[in-house]
Amino acid sequence: MTDAIAHHPTEETLAAFASGTLDEARGLIVSMHLSLCAACSRKVGGYEAIGGELLEQATPVSLEPGALRNVLRLIDKNSAAPDKMPEEPLGRYQLGPWRWVGPGVRQRSVSVPEVSNIKVFMLKAAPGTKLPHHKHTGYEWTCVLEGAFEHQFGRYGPGDFDEADETMEHKPTVCDGDPCICIVALKGNIVLQSRLGRIIQPLLRL
Repeated sequence: MTDAIAHHPTEETLAAFASGTLDEARGLIVSMHLSLCAACSRKVGGYEAIGGELLEQATPVSLEPGALRNVLRLIDKNSAAPDKMPEEPLGRYQLGPWRWVGPGVRQRSVSVPEVSNIKVFMLKAAPGTKLPHHKHTGYEWTCVLEGAFEHQFGRYGPGDFDEADETMEHKPTVCDGDPCICIVALKGNIVLQSRLGRIIQPLLRL
């Protein structure tokens, strides 16, 4: 677990994760945060306990043939021991090679199936890199794994969770020290806001 995490998912997001209603892309980003944040892990455990109580009070219904076997297989596939490394949620995905997307910035794919224009990838940016001023046509959920960046909403270090949507514009700068590595779930596109950004955007594949 990482100390001094300052930025966390909203209570609504944690509750949605606990109930299993997040899509796979956003669920992975929350999982990465939970692997580093003991406080949010406890909250999710609390929400899951509440859900269990509600299930206990629900009227029983008949299961489809093979339902129990399928559930047990999923539990076995997704369970992880408490001492697993933070990257454990990524264990069942394939990572692509790092590729250049801009000065000081590399990107690699994460093999989460792209559904409804939602994609997952990792970004690696060198210290001091100033990312372009941009906004989004959908949402961008980010968990910092190494290093740190900052923008007008604060500083984001290892374990911090940044939840942006189409109403927000920001201009992140990578902090001094280690390169900043993040995992991102992006719905829609990043839209560069400067005149130069709009000219070069088709070349950057953002």
